[in-house]
Amino acid sequence: MDTSSKAAPYPVLPLLILDDEEHFRSAIARQLRLAGIDNIVSVGESETARQLVFQRGVSLVLLDLQLPGTSGERLLEEFTAAAPEIPIIIVTGNSGSETIVRCMRSGATDYLVKPIEEARLLTSVWNGLSIFELKRELTTFRDGIFGRSLGRPEIFKDIVTVDDGMLALFRYIEAVAASRQPVLIIGETGTGKELFARAVHEASGRSGRFVAVNVGGLDDAVFTDTLFGHRRGAYTGAEGARAGLVSEAKGGTLFLDEIGDLEGRSQIKLLRLLQESEYYPLGSDQPQRSESRIVAATTRDLKAAVAAGSFRADLYYRLQTHPIEIPPLRRRRVDIRPLADHFLARSASSLGKPEPILSEECRDRLRSYDFPGNVRELESLIHDAVAGSVDGRVDSESFLSRITLPYSPEAGSGPPPGLSREGELPICVIGDVFPSLKEAELALVRLALKRCNGNVSLAASMLGISRQTVYKWLAEMPPA
Repeated sequence: MDTSSKAAPYPVLPLLILDDEEHFRSAIARQLRLAGIDNIVSVGESETARQLVFQRGVSLVLLDLQLPGTSGERLLEEFTAAAPEIPIIIVTGNSGSETIVRCMRSGATDYLVKPIEEARLLTSVWNGLSIFELKRELTTFRDGIFGRSLGRPEIFKDIVTVDDGMLALFRYIEAVAASRQPVLIIGETGTGKELFARAVHEASGRSGRFVAVNVGGLDDAVFTDTLFGHRRGAYTGAEGARAGLVSEAKGGTLFLDEIGDLEGRSQIKLLRLLQESEYYPLGSDQPQRSESRIVAATTRDLKAAVAAGSFRADLYYRLQTHPIEIPPLRRRRVDIRPLADHFLARSASSLGKPEPILSEECRDRLRSYDFPGNVRELESLIHDAVAGSVDGRVDSESFLSRITLPYSPEAGSGPPPGLSREGELPICVIGDVFPSLKEAELALVRLALKRCNGNVSLAASMLGISRQTVYKWLAEMPPA
């Protein structure tokens, strides 16, 4: 049987229901399972509960105060003393304020009064689980920082680095991996955001698939159909039902790249997916449960986008629960040499050629280059050099000609073509006639593409916009 789409139980450690009334335990467990909380242990006596809590084998306890032969308040004191990180929610049939106040002072996280309203139950439990996850993440992160070690270094084997800042990010990923909360990966074009997203997925231990989609430039209809799917007859041509990517990522991770370019209506739908873990396929009025963890990535400054009104503030704050900001290659130059060696070996292997020698002059030039396209640009440079190598050596002259160092006023040389002495684009103004903003923007896109030899990804990185935006400009650009 294929179990690849089976959702991992949640929470990782079971939620404990301790109550002597079996029908009450069953009713509470059923409500929690419908909400996606399916890792539950239900017991009616205190000794089993003691063993689980003392061994730190649970993530939260729903504790009834009226247990036969046992004082619920006494158990609360024992539990909070033995495992203070485990949230305890007391359940009582007595709404008297004195009992509740005593329990809260003894360390209870919250209280519920029978009969319990479903909304109140779910709110209390979700809050308690969030507190537990946060405490575990902080503990794991603290231990990783001070221990300077990774629990599972093999997860990060595809990310070549010796930089301390990058290694700290790896430890952070291990700390937050088990959380169900979304992860927001921020980084320039070519920094390896999808590699980091895959590392988050691998570290989480989730049993489902890693599913990636670039949502930048998708209109709302395509976004909805892509993520949520549709029912038969939902629109003209929909001859059969289609499961969306949220369904395909069940029990796994859904990676949404270029999230900063998502249009407004789609942002609202994504927010609902994150808040309620529910979505509606096109043509259906029945909500579906989402059992996938969302990891998003962007090259944009989302804070600035929120301030400009192009990105929803509530969606931004929901997404950046666990932020990961990947430093550009120019801020971790210590990685340039090992990355170059890695790409030399990999390119030689893929091309069926002996691994060539890269001269020290070429390596020095690489260390001095700012790499606007980051790791992807370095990989492209090395692959091209290997492809053109002869007799096990890289043509240094050809290689160096592809790396244009940034203009430095201290060097005394003239500025690069197209730039003024101050490093600004020349603006041609005749009399009082200024170019329109659109004409100026088109000129910038043309210049960026020219500098990058037509490489759209690198041009987008230089301009601080997405690849999709560059393609939109290209569609509007008249022939040169």
